[in-house]
Amino acid sequence: MPPTPGADRRVALCVARFYDELADRLETGARAALAEAGIDDAEVDAFDVPGAFELPLIAKYAALSGRYDAVVCLGAVIRGETDHYAYVCGEAARGIQQVQLETGVPCGFGVLTVDSMEQATERVHGGSKRDTGRHAVEAVLASLAVKDTLAGRRGPAGFAV
Repeated sequence: MPPTPGADRRVALCVARFYDELADRLETGARAALAEAGIDDAEVDAFDVPGAFELPLIAKYAALSGRYDAVVCLGAVIRGETDHYAYVCGEAARGIQQVQLETGVPCGFGVLTVDSMEQATERVHGGSKRDTGRHAVEAVLASLAVKDTLAGRRGPAGFAV
């Protein structure tokens, strides 16, 4: 039987601090979900960067370090009057996805991509819609559970002919 998702896990939280209050609330939600999964603060390291565009690089540093079972990326990008929003959102998402595909370390995407501060505050810990930090942790824990299940299987998968 595979280990429980939170057993002996180390997690890196990569946090974009451009919107500091949102970052704090995303991190609060993520840490609460980790604690509920049995991962205490001693097993969680946070790494801050200025904005979401920098998240893929620090996620890659964390994943390649060999210290972490999972990486959770947190931050917010709020649409403005220029195309900057589209470039930052797209590259942050693409880069974080690339990190997990290249390294095999699950990376949670807890980056808000919204039109307004109001929409953002509804989607963080204490908001009325959802807790994006929590959901990013739930996603990496689900990926770890599948990884553990597959690592514990013996023999070929599929159907015998």
